Amino acid sequence: MKVSKLAANLIGSEIVKIGNEVNDLKAKGAEIANLTIGDLNSNIYPIPAKLKEEIQKAYQNNLTNYPPANGLLSLRNEVSKDLKTRWNLEYNANDILITAGSRPLIYAVYKTIVDEGDKVVYPTPSWNNNHYAYLTSAEAVEVKTTQENNFLPTADDLKPHLEGAVLVALCSPLNPTGTMFTEDQLSEICELILAENKKRGEDEKPLYLMYDQIYSNLTFGAKHVDPVSLFPEMREYTIYIDGISKCLAATGVRVGWGFGPAHIIDKMKALLTHVGAWAPKPEQEATAKFFQNSEDVNTFIEDFKGKLEASLKVLHNGIQDLKGKGLAVESIEPMGALYLTIKLDYIGKTKPDGTVIGNSSDLVFYLINEAGVALVPFSAFGEEKSEPWFRASVGGLATEEISAMMPKLETALNALK
Repeated sequence: MKVSKLAANLIGSEIVKIGNEVNDLKAKGAEIANLTIGDLNSNIYPIPAKLKEEIQKAYQNNLTNYPPANGLLSLRNEVSKDLKTRWNLEYNANDILITAGSRPLIYAVYKTIVDEGDKVVYPTPSWNNNHYAYLTSAEAVEVKTTQENNFLPTADDLKPHLEGAVLVALCSPLNPTGTMFTEDQLSEICELILAENKKRGEDEKPLYLMYDQIYSNLTFGAKHVDPVSLFPEMREYTIYIDGISKCLAATGVRVGWGFGPAHIIDKMKALLTHVGAWAPKPEQEATAKFFQNSEDVNTFIEDFKGKLEASLKVLHNGIQDLKGKGLAVESIEPMGALYLTIKLDYIGKTKPDGTVIGNSSDLVFYLINEAGVALVPFSAFGEEKSEPWFRASVGGLATEEISAMMPKLETALNALK
């Protein structure tokens, strides 16, 4: 049966494919250490108790009708205050758009800025930019990054591709790597964007920067940096993506916000009125109430990120122990978010049954079946399947579960010849 060309050529998520395999095996009784999902086990990491109470109150008070298209004013005011106190960013309520998590915001940024055939520049690995570029019929320019730069793009990487581009999409801390920009790295990129915009005439579309900082509160020692704090003149060109999904362990609560130039935010709001991607009104009301007490917010974040960091260190140290035993593995010390970047250099090796690990997907499914360990290959984030790098998310497992899986991973890797 015929469908649209867009639907016919849309690529399904490799992460979902892996997740389906994991769920099928679990249904048959298998024990799988699932490191694939960028989500959180809510029994290990529940949302703040006070936020939960406020959500329940909002439903009891029948706040179940439509919210305003750009979000409750009370929430936008609280976000504005938080941006000022946390990052010293001055954005008023009219510069802020509330949506059901961050995905509608990213989609709206693309649809608001990008016309068919427009050039969009983003690094690989990165989360879902390839799909958003496809959905907007953009000319996608994928900039390959390296381990030496923690899989983050440098100004030199991006510079050859900015002429004629309309959007650069960046994320820090980065999904999938858990690494983040330094002040110098981001400053050099901002300088390039400002220089490019100075060359453009009034009748030309500017080069905008979408800056996804959904993990900005989950950093371990290193300082989160953002474009407008470094260069106030970047305000005209920068659209931020943020929200509570990660920092409050509230992935299913679905409250996100974007902020940036008013003319862009207004068009995003108009676009999303036709999509209906509003955060539920009770959750908006509850988030506004919870953010009224910044001490409660900060106390929760500090405790939560401490637990994530502890789990990531257990996993990182476990991989380093395997490396010390002579296995062909590596990991990059986590800087933020809930992800560890792991190298498993076993592509081309032979399994005990005589078949060959031909690519990163083969290795993923081998480890699921033989070690009960599920990872996501960087091919799910735009890299080639020949690359031996993987994302491990610790949000779904307790620390002791991570420790318990390491001997199984070691045995399965040692079985490859």
